Amino acid sequence: MGNVADELREVKRSRYAVAAVFAVHGAVTGSFATRVPWIQDHAGVTAGQLGIALAFPALGASVAMPLAGSVTHRFGARNALRGLIALWTMSLVLPSLAPNLLTLCLALFTYGATAGMADVAMNALGVEVENRLDRSIMSGLHGMWSAGALVGSAAGTLAAHLGSDARLHHVLAAAVLTLVGVLSCRWVLDLQPAEDEEPPPRFALPPRSALLIGAIGFCAVFAEGASLDWSAVYLREQLETSAGLAAACTTGFTLTMAVARIAGDRIVDRFGAVRTVRASGVLAVLGGLMIVAARQPAVAMAGFALMGLGIAVVVPLCFAAAGRSGSNPSLAIAGVATITYTSGLIAPSAIGMLAQATSLMVSFCLVTLLSCGLMAFAGVLRPGERATISKPDAAVPDPRP
Repeated sequence: MGNVADELREVKRSRYAVAAVFAVHGAVTGSFATRVPWIQDHAGVTAGQLGIALAFPALGASVAMPLAGSVTHRFGARNALRGLIALWTMSLVLPSLAPNLLTLCLALFTYGATAGMADVAMNALGVEVENRLDRSIMSGLHGMWSAGALVGSAAGTLAAHLGSDARLHHVLAAAVLTLVGVLSCRWVLDLQPAEDEEPPPRFALPPRSALLIGAIGFCAVFAEGASLDWSAVYLREQLETSAGLAAACTTGFTLTMAVARIAGDRIVDRFGAVRTVRASGVLAVLGGLMIVAARQPAVAMAGFALMGLGIAVVVPLCFAAAGRSGSNPSLAIAGVATITYTSGLIAPSAIGMLAQATSLMVSFCLVTLLSCGLMAFAGVLRPGERATISKPDAAVPDPRP
């Protein structure tokens, strides 16, 4: 029994280590986002050119994500995550060093490529720990990502307020986050491929199961991207609120998502992934209807809060389902991640183009319509048989009677 308890402690320790890596990943994103205006001025690019450059992180991630499986197979899960999270944290420095549009695009491509591969590696490890514990943890892990993003953006906001050089800020942030990320990887599960296991292809299209799961993630991330980038504009232009109240709406949406993700695992364990996502879809659609029908700022803000509550746990559950959907979890997770990154890339521009042709209210009608997809297609998240810790070939036997 002592050996069983030790191995169970190892898995639980890995859970907290992976959670720390998620927080580090989010903190890098938050640190970068708050200094985009400084980076734009330093590179001397226009708003239109900046929009082009900001497409390159998603492009880099989409190209690199399918490579994560072969990297993990070659170096093992722990070493792969340690190397990829270090590359990601250090790449934070690159955009602030770019003196022109071309170098900024190259820097952001690298930034996105390392982000995407680290994202796949940490989600794959999170799914493995979830399977061995036989209870939901992915929502909480993504909640830690959101919490890290909030911390990183708060630090970036302070640095910008003090007028600090983003190069110095990002060097210091990268040093701290690299140290925390690499040290945290010391306690993640050291998964190694079996001796007779064939290495995955260096590049492959995602399996069909990942496409179906990714479609749900696409709907959720589209709503998330639209709300994050356009909620403040919606309140300013549609409801003529103050800039402060509009900004508070975006902050409230972000906080709602973070809290819902951290609390989401208990709900998933109690009601299951399918019922949770269907209920989430109802909340998201309700929120969308409140937004488009709002005549008062409070109603729209409540709608965005409901939207955040509704979509918060969907993407974590998509990653968890992808990890159990076939014989190659890394490839499935990479496929889902690629689809969700693509959705995050196109959502803000799609909302903007539709708003220009019609109105922002019509744009959020589209968001509400896509949110219906959460209810309609939640069944594809129905879990298969988990690789639980009671299985004889798992690292941790189940101590329960």
